[in-house]
Amino acid sequence: MDQVHIYTDGSSRGNPGPGGYGIVMIAVGKNFKKEFSQGYRKTTNNRMELLAVIEALEKIKPDHKVAITVFTDSRYVSDAINKNWMAGWIKRKWKNVKNPDLWKRFLKVYNRTQPKMQWVKGHNDHPINERCDALAVNAALNKSNHLIDEGFELQNKTLL
Repeated sequence: MDQVHIYTDGSSRGNPGPGGYGIVMIAVGKNFKKEFSQGYRKTTNNRMELLAVIEALEKIKPDHKVAITVFTDSRYVSDAINKNWMAGWIKRKWKNVKNPDLWKRFLKVYNRTQPKMQWVKGHNDHPINERCDALAVNAALNKSNHLIDEGFELQNKTLL
């Protein structure tokens, strides 16, 4: 079975503030590496951390059977999966859960792709994690390409 390693990071300049995510996808044992990033005009760091994982997993073709490992420096994301927090959130019907719009979107792609989640320490000279951080920060700072994080802005109209 093919293996894909996905590295992700999110950033926001202020929390909330302009934000972005960075993704590096590598096909293990093959000469294939892709980078992706996107900025948003107003969002939070946790939303960008989670959105990076979602966007990366959504890039895996539905009919492509592949073993996926996601490397994230976000405990928020990795612990939600590895400590099975999501089961409780679903049982409580997402009550008192931050970012339910993204978690529901994540759940759909997670169920299809079944990735392994691996936490890596951020800002610890891991070259691919550092590259994701640079992509995320640059996306957050490049306001000419910002999208609207509708899930955040619609939920938080009073903050705008």
